[in-house]
Amino acid sequence: MSTPKNPVQSSKTVVSCWEEITVVRKEGSKKDTKQAKGETKVNNFVVETKEELAKVVWPSRQQLLSESAAVILMVSLVATVIYLVDNLFTWGSGKVF
Repeated sequence: MSTPKNPVQSSKTVVSCWEEITVVRKEGSKKDTKQAKGETKVNNFVVETKEELAKVVWPSRQQLLSESAAVILMVSLVATVIYLVDNLFTWGSGKVF
């Protein structure tokens, strides 16, 4: 399997996007071209965002709950340790000063 030398050739949306811009440049004025570029960029962004979200592997409900519980537990544990160490230093500094 060979990879294309030009990355633009590997993406159909980018190629079609450039073709649309080229057509607008030939037929329309500069103002029309700028407007078409903006619409094409927004359209391209939305299409690519949907493609990327389709690739996401979403966690199962059980995995989501167990990992959320682990995060909440660890945050609580670290907060408790920081609280205890802070109280220790407060007590120690009270004895020294």
